[in-house]
Amino acid sequence: MSFLFEKVAYLRGLADGLNIKESSKEGKLLMGIIDTLEEFADAIAEVSEDQEELIEYVEALDEDLMEVEDELFEEVDEDDYDEDDYDDEDIEFAEVECPYCEEEIYVDEDLLDEEEIEVQCPQCHRPITIMDENEYADYEEIHNHDEE
Repeated sequence: MSFLFEKVAYLRGLADGLNIKESSKEGKLLMGIIDTLEEFADAIAEVSEDQEELIEYVEALDEDLMEVEDELFEEVDEDDYDEDDYDDEDIEFAEVECPYCEEEIYVDEDLLDEEEIEVQCPQCHRPITIMDENEYADYEEIHNHDEE
């Protein structure tokens, strides 16, 4: 882009060297043309810079997208796949009823080994506290006593 600025500077210098005065009609026209050419050169340089930034940005996006595509569409080598690793039958579920909407919820039985867990009902989205049966009986007794 520097060649445009050089040409405009050459034309401005030529106009000064020829003693073209802005007071004449022709001088006003020529100086106006030179000023307009300088503005065009500035605008073209700015557009060129913006285009370079966009090119760099698109290239970075393209690289990121290729990484995502590689992750998503990675071919699974059947030799690496072991059905035992992905056997759904290994997971045991317990059926729990939501006390608010009576929706049946299935919870991993391993979680029930903990004293008290909290899950969210997929139907009503309320938190449900799951306790072992002894604690649940105590909770119901206290809860029913409070309602009276």
